[in-house]
Amino acid sequence: MILVTGGTGFVGSHLLFHLSLEYHRIRATYRKPQDLALVKKVFSYYSDHSEDLFRKIEWVRADITDISELHMAFEGISEVYHCAAAVSFDQKDFSLMRKVNIEGTSNVVNLCILKSVNKICFVSSIATLEMINPGVPITESNIWTTSKGKSAYAITKRAAEMEVWRACQEGLNCIVVNPGVIIGPGYWKNGTGKIFSKVRRGLSYYPTGKTGFVGVNDVAKAMITLMKSSIKNEGFILVSENLFFKDLLFEIADSMRSKQPGKKISVAGMELGWRLSWLKSLLSGKKQDLTQDAARAASGIKLYSSEKIQRSIDFKFSPMITVIQETGASFLKDHP
Repeated sequence: MILVTGGTGFVGSHLLFHLSLEYHRIRATYRKPQDLALVKKVFSYYSDHSEDLFRKIEWVRADITDISELHMAFEGISEVYHCAAAVSFDQKDFSLMRKVNIEGTSNVVNLCILKSVNKICFVSSIATLEMINPGVPITESNIWTTSKGKSAYAITKRAAEMEVWRACQEGLNCIVVNPGVIIGPGYWKNGTGKIFSKVRRGLSYYPTGKTGFVGVNDVAKAMITLMKSSIKNEGFILVSENLFFKDLLFEIADSMRSKQPGKKISVAGMELGWRLSWLKSLLSGKKQDLTQDAARAASGIKLYSSEKIQRSIDFKFSPMITVIQETGASFLKDHP
């Protein structure tokens, strides 16, 4: 039986859809019952038989930081897709991310070893990779030399990767994928889904940065293909294209027939912006709209290479313009 941790998350829900097309024995973890409706919604984007596919999944309520709950989820499991994670660009969430991303991943891989799981696929991030030479695409070999200047999210995901590689040394067959910024439908209130919501409402500014992007369905398909293959103990960047945020936002606006943002905000402007956001947060007690880590991520220029996965399994990525158009169309269906 296959186990997916974080089954109600953005990647997890799309992965479950693709798994349900091929397999009949799937188990997935969740924490909040209300989140199951989001998974059903994702399934409905792609199939007229979404209810039948959804019923293939055996849901187990489990928090990856609770080892006793996880023990039950691992009974009879042969393969694991570890998608559960805490994602934030706010340094205030460091303790939460450390607990979920590091401690939770340690629990997952330890149970994989204990239960003699055949293989695990761990969803990491391009945030764990280092730019060595500006303008030269980052590859899987670009390992950190220091965590100085890294976001709390990147630090905890890198430490989570190390837990996976430690388990690999103990005999567990492992795959690590490092997706770029993931685009896809269904989660409009968080992650990249919020970008579509903001552009639809009217976004005036665009940052100057550039980074790697990938469609969520490509992430799911790549994970399944790698797990089916004989490849083990390898990491793979999943990036379809390197895009300027300007081009991304313009394409998103076009996909929803909305106005394109018309003003560029410079690096200095982003630096001022997160500081003003911090001050506003300090005075109001609310979370920052723009954090230092988010501002710098949107202003930086980083290129990524997916040559390894394309060479290893002849993987073909969907063009980002297609991914964006399809996601925009889904947004309009959900928000007529």
